[in-house]
Amino acid sequence: METKNLQENRDSSAQRMKYLQLVDHILQLIERSELQLNERLPSLKQFEHQFGISKETVLKGLNYLLEKGIIESVYRKGYYVRKKSVDHSFRVFLLLDKMNLMRDKFYHTLFEAIKDKADIDVYFHHHNSKVFEKLITENIHSYTHFVIAAYLKEDVSTILNSIPAPKRILIDFDQAHLQGNYSSIYQDFKSDIYDALSEVEAQLAKYKQLILIVPPEAFHARLVIEGFLQFCQEHQYPYIIQHEISSANFYRGNVYITFSRYDTDDVALIKLARRKKYRLGEDIGLISYNDTDVKEILEGGITVISSDFEAMAKKVAETIEGKKIIRHRNPTKLILRNSL
Repeated sequence: METKNLQENRDSSAQRMKYLQLVDHILQLIERSELQLNERLPSLKQFEHQFGISKETVLKGLNYLLEKGIIESVYRKGYYVRKKSVDHSFRVFLLLDKMNLMRDKFYHTLFEAIKDKADIDVYFHHHNSKVFEKLITENIHSYTHFVIAAYLKEDVSTILNSIPAPKRILIDFDQAHLQGNYSSIYQDFKSDIYDALSEVEAQLAKYKQLILIVPPEAFHARLVIEGFLQFCQEHQYPYIIQHEISSANFYRGNVYITFSRYDTDDVALIKLARRKKYRLGEDIGLISYNDTDVKEILEGGITVISSDFEAMAKKVAETIEGKKIIRHRNPTKLILRNSL
């Protein structure tokens, strides 16, 4: 058995040397300008014959150069020279749902952390599963790491499983049904709201009713509702769940929790409070998701539940640079201000 394992290791090492020999050969051709930018590489069969190696070994070498961004694959045409040299060790495919202040903070923190070691290309799927699948499928061999915010209503586990697990890094939401040992730096939406409300239980005591405003399109609404209900039921706290701020039940003693995409519910609530001459933090309360500079000063300060997106980006950088697998619940904190 030991002899067999030793032989397998030798075969594996020899195979690795063969594909790296092909890589070195192609890099030398490019360096000597025998292969120019945008020029097509020899065919797979030509490489097989020249090096006396299998098609699988040729593809292994070409995939290595694809990941480094040296070459690109053109459907039904072959492989072409994309750039002259390897500038960085890593190439990162960053797929986000959309761009907002939180995503912008994540991107810039990640960029600053790995800019000397990695190229980052940013894509957006806008919650469209067809766009999501197309972007991943077309780039599956072109990057060393795939950092993905998989905020979609459809089950996209099959698409995500097409990415080799060590290259796969999920952020924000840990998708179910994934295979292999992959990295995930995620928010625990259910526990985050439960923990936050427990932290301000003393402040909530002066109010009569807790109202959760849930936009119907919010991807993580179910998990937030579960944590909200757990808190209200355990503490026997009267509650309402509704889709938007309404004047119909806007009374003194209400505490509102909002997480609309563009803070429109916060604006509607503040307008209603001013119209009825309610004092924020006295007559009614407000807890909003995701901190911004505006929320820090608006109406004397808005209490927020906010995940640390800078910490999330640093964990992603740690995963990439350290070449290790990380499963980590991203820290979320409650910042108490005058609105409660």
